[in-house]
Amino acid sequence: MRSVVGLRAKKSLAKSAGLAVAVVVILFSVVKWYSGDRPYLQLWPERTPVSGIVWQPDSDTTKLDGNWEELGVDTLLVQWLEVDGIGFAPGVGVPPPHLPNWNSISTQPWAKKVILGLAGSFSEQKSRDQTVELAERSSEIANTQLPLNIAGYYFPVEDDPTWDEAPEVMKRALKLLPRPIWISVYDGENIGGEALATWLAGWLPDDVGILFQDGVGVETRSPPVARQYADALAKQFGKERVGVIVEAFRPGLDTLFRPASADELTPQIQAMRGFEIYLFDGPHYLNDDAVLSVKEKL
Repeated sequence: MRSVVGLRAKKSLAKSAGLAVAVVVILFSVVKWYSGDRPYLQLWPERTPVSGIVWQPDSDTTKLDGNWEELGVDTLLVQWLEVDGIGFAPGVGVPPPHLPNWNSISTQPWAKKVILGLAGSFSEQKSRDQTVELAERSSEIANTQLPLNIAGYYFPVEDDPTWDEAPEVMKRALKLLPRPIWISVYDGENIGGEALATWLAGWLPDDVGILFQDGVGVETRSPPVARQYADALAKQFGKERVGVIVEAFRPGLDTLFRPASADELTPQIQAMRGFEIYLFDGPHYLNDDAVLSVKEKL
């Protein structure tokens, strides 16, 4: 009798477990269908919505260290491997006093994937005047051997609709670069997301990704308006081709910037949920304490 009763109990438990699994699957399907493209509707909101951290290498940040994985970061976007002739890898340009430890970087949880920036300039005007030359140099240094999981490349010549020569010059430059390749775009004139998307669609090759600078850090627009821009770009190009650079700084004294507070930065991140978010930039504006403060508010 005991064996029969035990068998019946096991069958009953198995039936109950199967029913519970079915209910969970159905509920998940309903939530997924209902939420659709509604990034703000999250019955179980993610605690760590940030995809990547940006690093703008300079002589002060070659010892790269941080806890950005606390925000969910697993991708490092390196702005450039060479800037104004200064190289941040062996055999590239003139080295700074200390080269980054790429072996150590490759083991970090926030650098499981790397988007490698190529050749650029600190001066926007200079980079635009020398765009094709920078692309030629970029095609050379893209072959640099580094112990990284390189998921793509970034061409650090920033674009906006006031640059009249961009359609012609960038098309020439982008032909020289490896794929996958990303560029960054901003709108300092507030022409609107749809107008920006239309401008880009008139010349951007179909195999180039877009990183939209949200403009909140420089106080050009609010997080909700920045979201409208991102949505317009996604509608034009598809969400898989659009990432968002969330500016983790604010205007400070004189011409300097200061780190954004957690209260300032959190609404930017929340507004862009559903997009690939890259925080600019980790070493300069997001130390360990700042990361934990932001994490508590997400």
